[in-house]
Amino acid sequence: MQVRHLLKDKGAIVVGISPAASLAGAARLLTEKRIGAVVVRQDDGPLLGILSERDLVKAMAAYGATALTQTVDRHLTREVVTCNLAHTMEDLMEMMTRGRFRHVPVLDDDGRLCGVVSIGDVVKNRIAETVREAEDLRVYISATA
Repeated sequence: MQVRHLLKDKGAIVVGISPAASLAGAARLLTEKRIGAVVVRQDDGPLLGILSERDLVKAMAAYGATALTQTVDRHLTREVVTCNLAHTMEDLMEMMTRGRFRHVPVLDDDGRLCGVVSIGDVVKNRIAETVREAEDLRVYISATA
């Protein structure tokens, strides 16, 4: 399955935050939306980076509670691996495993941000594929018996 199909099923809502926002604001946003990462960009501008729960933990470990008053820009991950609509779930699994990250921003054919895929999305898709394959085998075996 390609990323384009996953986004069609899942939806292409992208939760973003300004680089000038505080880490406390970012933590609230992650909690409210029940997500593990947020893309960082100015309004609807280009992708500047991504801020994950891991980035928040690193900031807290380095600066303690005062980290929450610091800006997102100070702690975001700037070197973001992205994918495009033609990538497959297997491509994403390989990227995520190799890079040890759980969120991949998706760029459309014009290079604009059009979605985010999480490891949860990939796992959910893989489980659904496995269930379909098992059902197909059951039907096949029943038909030949």
